Amino acid sequence: MGAGAVATRLARVRRLIVASVGLVGVRWLYRLLARGSLTIDTGLGRRLRQLGPVRFQIAAPRDVVFDVIATPYLGRTPRALQSELAVWERGSDMVLAAHFTQVKCGTTTTVETVRFHRPDRIDFRVVRAPVPHVVESFVLDPVEGGTQLTWLGELGTDFWALGSWWGGRVARQWEQAVRRSLAAVTAEAERRAA
Repeated sequence: MGAGAVATRLARVRRLIVASVGLVGVRWLYRLLARGSLTIDTGLGRRLRQLGPVRFQIAAPRDVVFDVIATPYLGRTPRALQSELAVWERGSDMVLAAHFTQVKCGTTTTVETVRFHRPDRIDFRVVRAPVPHVVESFVLDPVEGGTQLTWLGELGTDFWALGSWWGGRVARQWEQAVRRSLAAVTAEAERRAA
């Protein structure tokens, strides 16, 4: 084998190693982003998308629904929720809390401020998550037979089309997590009101 053939073979091996390292690096970066361990917030090419509105009819008075949502944050977090919620700092009307959500590649951690406006609104603002910008609200309106809870918000990502693609993936998971959470809120509020 000549020197040229050896050099060509070495160049191929080098490209294969670089490509393999690159793929491992991309997979590692994806996992960090998906778990909420890394938030890239440059503001470049920021794209916003609406979350909701999604409405839930709850057969319970507004103050009961508000208390069901607020108590795990403002009071002692029940043992049943400790795998999903950790309150890091508590104030009289605002907390800093970590939420843990199971996704395909493990557990995603989002850190949010949660502000309580008794009796009709709870606002969430992301501090750390798989995306750099999320604001959302639970708006509680009294209606005949109980409460209408409306979830709405905004999710933002950076880097134009790539960020928009990532935002779509995150938004689907985010909405599913909110729906699961509010199904549990509905069940508990209706149980308390019965």
